[in-house]
Amino acid sequence: MSERLTLTDDGAAALAAEALRHVASGQVVGLGTGHAATAFVRALGARVAAGLDVRGVPTSEATAALARGLGIKLLSPDDVETIDVAVDGADEIDPRADLIKGYGGALLREKVVATMARRFVVLAGAEKLVPVLGTRGRLPVEVVPFAAAPCRRRVEALGYPPTLRASEGRPVVTDNGNLLLDCRVGPLADPHGLEAALRAIPGLVGTGLFLGMHPTVLVWDGARLRTLRPEGRN
Repeated sequence: MSERLTLTDDGAAALAAEALRHVASGQVVGLGTGHAATAFVRALGARVAAGLDVRGVPTSEATAALARGLGIKLLSPDDVETIDVAVDGADEIDPRADLIKGYGGALLREKVVATMARRFVVLAGAEKLVPVLGTRGRLPVEVVPFAAAPCRRRVEALGYPPTLRASEGRPVVTDNGNLLLDCRVGPLADPHGLEAALRAIPGLVGTGLFLGMHPTVLVWDGARLRTLRPEGRN
């Protein structure tokens, strides 16, 4: 399975420009993590420099640092009851606009911000569209370090062998101080059932399944931008 990023800088810029159409002065904006989300934060920063008055709620320390450097004023989830619009990317998008996220490691904060948002806008290249969630073979989950080994055993017993995510020989640690397990999956017949089973494991604090959130999905196919029309929704 290749994880090579195929969304071009031009495509990310086009998606970011379209996403800005969903942002108005005075709003609180959720700021995602990853290639497409970074393009949006940069575009938003340019608008802020030109006078747009917004506040951002970042989903990672990396995004927070970028936003601060661009002059975007930041808030935390403690500071607001709701977010007007959250803009983020995705790693898989199925025909109902359900998602898998977390390849970039910020899945827990991304889910917190997405669920606080009145509107959730997802930016993606067409390569992220899949017929069934799980097609790319990987589902990230976040676990507390104390429970990493028990969580690995429980997830494996469910039939989804996990690998502890590492970089340069060391475990990857999330901004929350937790660890990531990348579960080997195939096309998921019952993602809602899997979400419930995973979340029932003590110490497993988040999954990359973003289900039933009804996002507005903006897709770049290499030549043009379109809005996904999810199946089963009016």
